[in-house]
Formats: sequence, structure tokens, C-alpha cells
Amino acid sequence: MDSLTQIVLGAAVGEAVLGRKVGNKAMLYGAIAGTIPDFDVFASYFTDTVSALSIHRGFTHSIVFSVLFAPIFGWVVSRYETYKNFKNWSWLFFWAFVTHPILDAHTTWGTQLFWPLDLRLAFKTIFVIDPLYTLPFLVFLILAMLQKRTTEKRRLYNKIGLIVSSMYLLLTFFLKWVAFTKFESALKAQHIDYLQIDTRPSPLNTILWSANVETENAYLLGNYSFFDSKPIVFEVYPKNHEFLGDLIENEKVKRMMAISEGWYIISKEKHRLYFNDLRFGLLSLAPKSDNFVFKYEINTDPSGNVQFIEAPKDSRDGKKLLSELWIRLKGN
Repeated sequence: MDSLTQIVLGAAVGEAVLGRKVGNKAMLYGAIAGTIPDFDVFASYFTDTVSALSIHRGFTHSIVFSVLFAPIFGWVVSRYETYKNFKNWSWLFFWAFVTHPILDAHTTWGTQLFWPLDLRLAFKTIFVIDPLYTLPFLVFLILAMLQKRTTEKRRLYNKIGLIVSSMYLLLTFFLKWVAFTKFESALKAQHIDYLQIDTRPSPLNTILWSANVETENAYLLGNYSFFDSKPIVFEVYPKNHEFLGDLIENEKVKRMMAISEGWYIISKEKHRLYFNDLRFGLLSLAPKSDNFVFKYEINTDPSGNVQFIEAPKDSRDGKKLLSELWIRLKGN
């Protein structure tokens, strides 16, 4: 999830663990702890694109990280804070650390919560930014913050924020199931044979859902809004995996294939080869668009070293997409 959401979650967890003892400092340290797992993004400054993608939401988003580092941070804070209870500070950091990847596991990218096991947990029920999750949570956190640390009202407000946000997460599973059944019914009605379906919510909401459908030689991409009145239309995108040629045996290419969980197509533009990760959709809802959110040029230097270079994005595409999403969300 986005940084603001993780700060809010961390602060609420900090309050739940230690708010009565240290007041707003519990929220402060919880908020800080809630952002620490995302420091893995700095790996992109020190390594290549493929390695950085492999590291992202890996070790720092695991139970192992929470267990190992919570006592360290707890010990440090207990050394200089007036409240000296090492155990309680450690519990605050542990719960703030571990709830971060648990929330991230609901997004499309998911987390390696059980690192070092090669298992990425991704429920794909919520977009990385969802105002319906974050804003009510934030309101109740602020209300709690304004109360004295020993009052029942403070704990009540914080508890309501945690419950409301958690109930919304549970609701997204139901919404995903409804959307999945709609896509499944549409494929059956259109007599489309397929291998598997992958569904996810569109940006900023859980009303409009997207599906990637794998067939033998192509992927079908479709959208469904709960306000739709017309049949779902699927756009066909050939896999073009054969475009890789001998590169399919390259170690970095294999890693990218694994990172994308097999949901990728290869495209050629002006003699350039591109790897398109389908899991995060397109930057346009226009028919036959090939402007994928995560698109990488596969570059091979004279020595045979393969590099993946992320294609630049135009901020105007993002603004246009938001407008298209709003229109599409209201129904086809």
C-alpha cells in the first residue's frame, strides 16, 4: 500500500499496543515502524532492475524481518525514552512491522511474508491506493490522537478505525469473488476456452475490476464494473513469447518471467524488444492499447549482457487514465 496508508496503519497499531502508556509517542513510533519495511525500494539505486524487483517486498516484508528487528528497534528506543520497558517497545515494533506486509499481501504485487520460502502472497483484492480504506481509518486515528492517553474514548476511536478498515478488507474478498464469477460467466457465454483467470481491482476503487485471461496463444484483457449493463468485452493480446528467441534461456529473462508469474507478453517496436507485465494493467482503457503500466525494454549490449530498462511514463497518461476510469466505473 501507499506510504500514507502504512503510516496510518502503523500509528493505529502503535496506539493499540502502547498508547495508554506513552500517548501520542506510540502513534509516532508506530508510524515510523510502518514505513521501515518499504526501505527496500532503495535497492533500485544500487542494483539492476531485475534484482531490485526481486528484492522489493521480500525480506523486509517477512515475518523473519519482524522477529529479528523488532527487538533491536525496541532496545534502541527503550535506551533513550522515558518509558524504559524493552518488551513493550519490541511488541510495538513487531506488530507495526508485521501488519505492514499483511496489508500489502492484499495488493497485486503481494509480499514474501514467509521469506525465505519462494512464495509471494498476493490476494489482489485492493489497489495500492484506496481512499475508502485509508480516509475513514485516518479520521478515526486523528480523533483518537486528540484525546487524552488514558481516556476510553481514545481507545474506542482507534479500535473503530482498525475494525472499519479491516471490515473493508474483508469486503474486498467478496467483491473480488463477485467480479470473478462475472468474468467466468462472460467467458462461458462467449464460448472462450481458457487456461486461467487473474482478477484485480482498478486504481483507487473496488467497483471496477480487471481480468487477465490466459488462452493457449494469447491473453484476453477485460473490465467489469458493478454498474455494467452490457456484456464484458475482451481484448486479445498475442503472447509473442517466441520473440524472445534464445533470450528465453537467459537468467535475467527467466527471473523476469518468474517475477511476472508468467503474465507477460513480448512486443516489438522499431526493432526494440519489450517485456510487458500484464498484472498491473494498462495506462489506457482505449481498445487495443499497448501502453502497459510496467513495460521494460530488453537491451542486450555487445558483450551479451541483458538489461531490463523500464520504459518512461508520461504524467499525462496517468491523468487521462483517471478520467477514463471514472467514466468506465459508471458502467458500459
